[in-house]
Amino acid sequence: MLKLVTAGALVLAAVSGVTAPSHAQDAAAKPADAAKPAATKATTGKAGATKSSAKAPAGPMVAVLETAQGKIVIKLADADAPKTCANFRKLVREKYYDGTSFHRVISGFMIQGGDPNSKDTDPSNDGLGGPGYTVPAEIKLKHVRGAIATARQGDQVNPARASSGSQFFIDVADLKSLDDGGYTVFGNVISGMDAVDKIVAFANDSTLPAAAGGGRNPGVKGQIVKAYLEPLAKWEKPEEAKAAEAKPAEGK
Repeated sequence: MLKLVTAGALVLAAVSGVTAPSHAQDAAAKPADAAKPAATKATTGKAGATKSSAKAPAGPMVAVLETAQGKIVIKLADADAPKTCANFRKLVREKYYDGTSFHRVISGFMIQGGDPNSKDTDPSNDGLGGPGYTVPAEIKLKHVRGAIATARQGDQVNPARASSGSQFFIDVADLKSLDDGGYTVFGNVISGMDAVDKIVAFANDSTLPAAAGGGRNPGVKGQIVKAYLEPLAKWEKPEEAKAAEAKPAEGK
């Protein structure tokens, strides 16, 4: 694949003081088929009835990222970004993120990951990888501390603001500049911001390689060892869920 870095990587430098989360490879990709539900094989029982080979868990699920610095638990915002959430769950189920790293961290800004290139030992190709498709923009929610959003190419080459097929970032502060810039927020961290803060702290380690577009690349220190889905009920108490539902939706 051709490796290129577009001017889109610098789209928000003037307003935020740092370069915006970007993805330099997923442009002009084929339509996202990632939002399609995964097919379930069917088996025929003794009586001839069709049965699912795997029983789907009941209720909403969270994504758990087990990183080198601790667990990060993400509640997905299906109501506001259904295609993006479906794609993220699909990749988690496929173990796509296992062994990847947060390859770009910027103090006071965000940590960016989701690139399969970060599995190798060459930091120079980090930020260029992906599954080969984009996901339509679903820009509604605000960039607050703990929000998780998709990286993308800049407006010059991506006027529709379509999201990277796999790369994402987690905000470590409220970032109005990104609200103005237009990125799809598709969930928030409900447990594990201490792990996020440990990872972003590597931005201050001058012994680490520089990341393309600014910041540092922590490599295995920011590794996602594995990612998987778990019931939301395991992480969110009923009263917390009711309180969250009572709050007005961000960005609406």
